Amino acid sequence: MRRKLTLGSRAFWLRQMRQWHWISAAICLIGMLLFAITGITLNHASRIESKPRISTVEATLPPDLLARIKTMPPAGKGPLPPELTDWVSRQMNVQTAGEAEWSAQEIYLALPRPGGDAWLSVDLASGEARYERTDRGWISYLNDLHKGRNTGAVWSLFLDAFAIACVVFCITGLVLLQLLSNGRPSTWPLVGLGLVIPALLAIFFIH
Repeated sequence: MRRKLTLGSRAFWLRQMRQWHWISAAICLIGMLLFAITGITLNHASRIESKPRISTVEATLPPDLLARIKTMPPAGKGPLPPELTDWVSRQMNVQTAGEAEWSAQEIYLALPRPGGDAWLSVDLASGEARYERTDRGWISYLNDLHKGRNTGAVWSLFLDAFAIACVVFCITGLVLLQLLSNGRPSTWPLVGLGLVIPALLAIFFIH
């Protein structure tokens, strides 16, 4: 009877691990491919040439809007006023977010983005607004997604969820190895190599 319970318990856990393993594998598949490929591109970033493309948009604020902005005392850092945000969106087709740097001469807003950079400046003397955007290509964009650089809170939450799914995938794979290792003597030596090889490389070749 005890033997039957043991076999039944093993079969139960085998079914559970297989279920969770394939579900986590399905969730992680595209993400793991993306992160594996960008791991290669990041490792060879210095060898991958990219030519940044820079685009510029210029416009001049209406006198009444410029006058209203000038009455706002410089506060070091702060968001753009709604009327300026609306004008920039309509006239320059630029979406602004974050805190700008205010001075008596200029408003400067950094607009970092994955795969490039951007900024907006407003000259408080002339009313000239200038937006400059740098695009370093799709490889740089994917690399920044890998690093979570300038990607925002939603992508950061996705990275956390993806990491949890990868942990589930690895742990269920380890349990499946344990359950199915009978008759497969090379299982644990291969698992051990997965630990020993990077450990030896780190000890002897990383300074």
